Parts: sequence; structure tokens; C-alpha cells
Amino acid sequence: MPKQPATGALLGLALGDALGFPTEFDDVPSILVKCGPWREMELPERAFVSDDTQMTLAVGRALRTAMDRGDVTPRGLEGPLRAEFTDWYRSPENNRAPGGTCLRACELLTDRHRAWQDASQRGSKGCGANMRVAPIGLAPGLSGEQRAGAAQLQAALTHGHPTALAAADLTAHAVHLLAQGTDPAGLVGRLRSYALEQRTHYDHAWLGDLWTRAQDPGPEHFIARGWDECLEILDRLGEALRTASPETDPCLATGEGWIAEEALATGLLCFLLFPDEPVTALRRAACTAGDSDSIACLTGAFAGARLGAGAWPADWAERIEYRGDLLALGTLWDA
Repeated sequence: MPKQPATGALLGLALGDALGFPTEFDDVPSILVKCGPWREMELPERAFVSDDTQMTLAVGRALRTAMDRGDVTPRGLEGPLRAEFTDWYRSPENNRAPGGTCLRACELLTDRHRAWQDASQRGSKGCGANMRVAPIGLAPGLSGEQRAGAAQLQAALTHGHPTALAAADLTAHAVHLLAQGTDPAGLVGRLRSYALEQRTHYDHAWLGDLWTRAQDPGPEHFIARGWDECLEILDRLGEALRTASPETDPCLATGEGWIAEEALATGLLCFLLFPDEPVTALRRAACTAGDSDSIACLTGAFAGARLGAGAWPADWAERIEYRGDLLALGTLWDA
């Protein structure tokens, strides 16, 4: 049976989101009291997701629309992204405790005459930038430049801090590498090399004059600030993989995940502690003191991209909210 990495990643992301949604804002002792031993955590019978999955689907649909119209370009993707984000903002289903940055930026994006760079929340590097980026790493046929540009653009529409852009790019790259069969043991090294290669590359075609809204002397200085923070957290991740116990809250090693680079690192840490045990990885990610749903949704995307649709228990996959939408995108891209 084919691996189906896109289906596996999208289902895993939503399952992690649903597992971590009830534990977000709780510390680990409180989660253990509520849920029992973390290795035995069960998906809620009604497996509701948060805005993390809703926004992932928004990015996925926007990318599908852009690809249906031809080559994926900055202008060709910006319009569908903007439409999907504003539809989400106005939706009655937007009631899952979304982040303030996304709400503020999406409200501003509803004004069609406003440049997206003026809607972007330039001081924010919240994990909303990269919790939703997995579709960019899964869609087939994108060049490396398109993948990086699209990942940064979808982040920048709401989160304009350079670290949000770099972390979203790295997250999409990690999903892509795992879907292509990269050995988890070499993943952190490959991400570090990629960050060093990209460190001073500001893509004007995809980002326009976003950098001028900050106080940096030039675009290369602007974007390098983001990559440097990501390189720092990748070093912390490498150290954690050498020293951390799986029984210890991963947030103690790589951060609580409220900001983009920490969500990436802690999501990767949970996956890499259990590269061949995807459900255990999800449970570890959901039993964390930080932004549990975002950490677990990234862990699920990484594990599902590597192991495919068969990674997840059938009874879990059958009752996840938005299952039809997730499978539609996954099936399209796995084909």
C-alpha cells in the first residue's frame, strides 16, 4: 500500500490538535490528574479541533486554488490566502480560542484596498505562523523557491516578524523532507544546513517591502534576525535529543511553543523522541505545559509525513472533525 504522506500528515496534524486542545493552558500535573498516565491518553470521543486545523485547511484550500490556476506565484497565492483567511475570520465556526494576532490581521485583511503588508502584525512571531503551514510542504510539484516563498507568505499575512517567516519556512521544509523519506536521525542537521543557506536571503517577489516596516537597515539584516533565532533553537533541540528524558515535559528543553520557533522545536522534539511510535509522540506532545494543541499538531504533521496514513488508529481517524476536508486534500496530493 502506498505511504500517502499528505493524508498521513494532515490527519496527524488534526489528531494532535484534537488530543492537545483539551490540555492547552494546563500544566503537566493538572493534565495527568485529568487524563491519567500520558502514555495512555485517549482521543476525546467527540474529536473537536482548534483554529490550528481550521487555518491549516484554509492554507491548503488556498494552495489548491492557486495550483489549479497554473504556476504558484506570489500574486496567484496571495489572493486565495486572503480570501480563505477572511472567510475563516467571519465564520461562525471561528470559536476555538484563536490567537489575537490572527484575529487582528484577518480583520484588517477584510479591507481589500489594504496592502497585506499593512495588515501583517509585524511584532508577532506567534506559532500561528507555522502551525498551519504543513500543506506547503506536502503539495507536489513546487520548486524549493516556491515552497519557501509560499511558506513565508502565508505566515507574513498575519505574523510579520522575521522569526515567524523563518520558522514557517523551516516547518514546511521539515514536512517536505520527511514526506520524501529523509531519515529522522539526520533531520536536525539538514534543517540547520538549510537555515544557514537561507540566512540572508530575503525574497522580494514573495514578501515585497515588508522589511521596511521594521527598524532594520536592510532586508538581509531583517530576515537574518529570524534565521538566527531559529538556528539558536535548533541547537537547543540538538542538545535536548542528546540529554532529555521522554518522561520529562519537552517544553522544559525547547520552550512552551507559544512562539513559532519554539513550536517547531518542541513539535520536532516530541516526534524525534518517538520516530517509530507516532501515537506515543502525539500523546507526549499533548501532555505538555505549553501550547499543547499547536505542539501536538506539528508533531502529528511530522510523524504522518514520515509514516503515512497508516500511522494512525482507524477509530481515531474516523472520528476526527473535518475528516472529509482533510482527506480531500490528502488524497489529491498523494495522487
